[in-house]
Amino acid sequence: MTRASGMVGFQGRPAPVVSSRLTGAVAASLAIAALSLCLIVALTVLTTRATMAMGLAG
Repeated sequence: MTRASGMVGFQGRPAPVVSSRLTGAVAASLAIAALSLCLIVALTVLTTRATMAMGLAG
């Protein structure tokens, strides 16, 4: 077996670098998703508490 000339380890082709604009967009999307999830959980807890309070009062 012969080794190809000029190819040593991972130095064959450089990997493309992700743009900072794309990284920012992904980070913003994840932040919005996390905030939405927290809001949904908070509303669910409040609704459950209100329903239980009405059930006990009635």
